[in-house]
Amino acid sequence: MACNCSLITGGIVKSCDLNSGGVEKIYITDWCNIESYVEASSEVTAITMATTSQFWEYQFNRNTSSYEETINVNIENGSTFFNQSVNLILHRRDKTKAEAIRELAAGQKQLAIIVLDSNGLYWLFGKDSGAYLTEVAGGSGVAKGDANSYNLTFTSEEADNAPEVDNTIIPALLIPAP
Repeated sequence: MACNCSLITGGIVKSCDLNSGGVEKIYITDWCNIESYVEASSEVTAITMATTSQFWEYQFNRNTSSYEETINVNIENGSTFFNQSVNLILHRRDKTKAEAIRELAAGQKQLAIIVLDSNGLYWLFGKDSGAYLTEVAGGSGVAKGDANSYNLTFTSEEADNAPEVDNTIIPALLIPAP
């Protein structure tokens, strides 16, 4: 049989590294702030930002936020893309957080999101098409021990899965949280 697409060039070796779920940090910028990036073998090794623009840190309580990717394949239409979702939970509702959320949602703006996972790896979401704030939920809860929070969901549809970001370039991209 003839193959019409690129051939598989290798397998996956089982890792002996520790593996932890969860997210440690989330950084967000306007997608238009990224002027260019260099990517090779599913790793972003350089990001050039527009002058005076950087990623902003969004701090959250540990063990509350996450990301997920799913591939969508439609055999009949010949389409394949990745749905990317970043979930950010901000505890204690207040006007400062409400204003920041309004800013993220204004005009359905395109965003770029870098996530640091619990394995110490950085991932770039919304790389080519931008991510969008598509849901804000949350509230006061009922009991004293319930969450009083904003639950934000950012989604993106990308041709490829999120690339890893070289950790050595991260410090130059960030504006630390106050």
